[in-house]
Amino acid sequence: MKPVILAEKPSQAKAYADAFTARKHEGYMEIHPCPTFPEGAFLTWGVGHLVELKEPHTYNPAWKRWSLGSLPILPDHYEFQVSKGKFKQFQVVKKLVKGTDTVINACDVDREGSNIFYSIYDQTGARGQTIKRLWINSLEADEVIKGFENLRDNKKDLQMYEEAKSRQISDWLVGMNGSRLYTLLLKAKGIEEVFPIGRVQSPTVYLIYQRQREIETFVSEPFFEAEALFTAANGTYKGKAKLKEPKRELIADALNSRGITKRTPGTITELKTADKRMPPPQLHSLSTLQATANRRWKASPATVLKTMQTLYEKKLVSYPRTDTRHITPSEFNYLAASVEKYQELIGQSFEIASKTPKKRFVDSSKVQEHYAIIPTKKVPTAAAISRLAPLERNLYEEVVRTALAMFHRDYLYTETKVTTDVNGLPFFTTGKTEVDKGWKELFSAPPKKGKEADEPALPPLEKSETVQSEIGIKEGATQPPKPYTEGQLIAMMKTCGKLVEDQTETDILKEIEGLGTEATRSNIIETIKKHGYISVTKNIVSITDKGRVLCQAIEGSLLASPSMTAKWETYLKKIGNGEGTGQHFLGSVSKFIYKLLEDVPVQLEKQKIDIVLPPSKSSSRKSYTVTEVAPCPKCGNGMIVARKEFYGCSNYKNGCKQTFPGLFLKKKLTQPQVKLLCTKGKTNVIKGFTHANGQKFDAMLELKEGKINLVFV
Repeated sequence: MKPVILAEKPSQAKAYADAFTARKHEGYMEIHPCPTFPEGAFLTWGVGHLVELKEPHTYNPAWKRWSLGSLPILPDHYEFQVSKGKFKQFQVVKKLVKGTDTVINACDVDREGSNIFYSIYDQTGARGQTIKRLWINSLEADEVIKGFENLRDNKKDLQMYEEAKSRQISDWLVGMNGSRLYTLLLKAKGIEEVFPIGRVQSPTVYLIYQRQREIETFVSEPFFEAEALFTAANGTYKGKAKLKEPKRELIADALNSRGITKRTPGTITELKTADKRMPPPQLHSLSTLQATANRRWKASPATVLKTMQTLYEKKLVSYPRTDTRHITPSEFNYLAASVEKYQELIGQSFEIASKTPKKRFVDSSKVQEHYAIIPTKKVPTAAAISRLAPLERNLYEEVVRTALAMFHRDYLYTETKVTTDVNGLPFFTTGKTEVDKGWKELFSAPPKKGKEADEPALPPLEKSETVQSEIGIKEGATQPPKPYTEGQLIAMMKTCGKLVEDQTETDILKEIEGLGTEATRSNIIETIKKHGYISVTKNIVSITDKGRVLCQAIEGSLLASPSMTAKWETYLKKIGNGEGTGQHFLGSVSKFIYKLLEDVPVQLEKQKIDIVLPPSKSSSRKSYTVTEVAPCPKCGNGMIVARKEFYGCSNYKNGCKQTFPGLFLKKKLTQPQVKLLCTKGKTNVIKGFTHANGQKFDAMLELKEGKINLVFV
């Protein structure tokens, strides 16, 4: 029998097929016999999750209605169903899987990939097949072939599936119970809104709320310092005394007590010079790349992940959802062999310092499932690079430059520390002189401003030299903490252990790297944006009024703290390592939900919610009025009507499936625009569509065979 390969999505399946000779069919491909597959193979795909957990009311009709009396929602078993709109592809997968004796899991090489594969496989009803696991970090043809020729067994995969499934069910339970509990209790307080609750989302929102509260309650306090401008034989330099007082007169008294006036000369008593070096930066994990891209190009973490996935599917970078910053000798060797080609690609040649691997970058013991993000062996042409979207190009070059930095020289500079004595009061100065730019020449850093700007180089100075002075008192003020940017949110979620007081929980959070996983953090940020808990303006993250209500409601509960996630993630990790069971974990989650139901009503009764929300935009179905936009261009009998999130034909019950999205490429489609599509077949130029890479563009829309196409003028 031909083995069946199940990929996670069509683009991934195409990348596998490119390594072989294959024929396309509807919903699958047929790989021709070859050395890797002597009998040939069938290659099919999911569309991400083809299967999802069933809704609560399918277990118990009483769970359909939101009421406190129907809680808790705790089914005695969990059932899955084929996701809406994905039945056709599921049927293709089911037929192929049930007709073979060997199935190869070729979904993404992470826990979610394991979850997607087994949830689909179990739903097909197939039993008893041999299951193998493809484990690769690159979609290049030679890596794909090598991976299929060295398939793993599915022991570790099954453990990861149990971990992912336990996480999925626990998140579902917390969401179903927590969201209803808080929404209903807040409704009783007169707040008419739906408040989605999440095991990771809620503490993330609370940490953002905490930062905003720190900013809002911060009281700036003045302080005064003694500063001097010294004039030596060969130039001027500044110095600062270690005096810092809340009142000007205290600094003045300290200067007067030593007989120091504005012009009192000083003597250089210490002059220490040290050579310093800074090694190249470590290779990128997903989160460090997201933080860098957000800082440099203001790209959101979700956009960065999506763009990196595109570059991965274009076979230009290694697997992006990695939390590792190291590679193995195997990857180092191919990078070392291509250093000159990568230099040529970015138009920057340099003398290679060393092709010997260093532990800072190359350490097999620190590489588990995936290695750091690096360029693949495939070195694209300059023409191919020029065809990349701007963000794709920026990210690809960032990955290439960081990999090249391994082979560059250290950044060298000289640090000089000067102590200037003025009547017994020492003034301190630190100067920095660049000796060798080294690896830094690969990265064009934007000019620094304000305090970040480098001090001017010190003039040549001599020990015991007498210098002229201009001494003054400088006023400053303490500054509040800054709000988070989207890139800093990723770092905050990763290091939130610093904000937890219990040392044990801090250690756990450090070990599991905080809230969420490398692959899910950007999605969590997008989710809390979608729920209306935070807003992002010019890359600055702010809590909304709805977010404040949530945080005031969950304050003091486990849902406000990363601690719960710390404990849960520790046990989930044990399941993934075969040291724990999903059954035991879900038992603990059930106890947690009972505790929520017991504690939250009492906590909320005492809690003061001082935010007033405007009336909810989402009205009930009964009061929802349908607006007719235009006659349906497909059936001619019905009318296209404006619904809550889309436009659809009123004749849908008789089989007309004509619809228009409410949002197209992140641009809201207005009723006049939809009317033009229905009546004229084309709109005027619409401004502000957003490309997948985040770039804005203008275009007309055209209706052809019931589908919308872009028309560029």
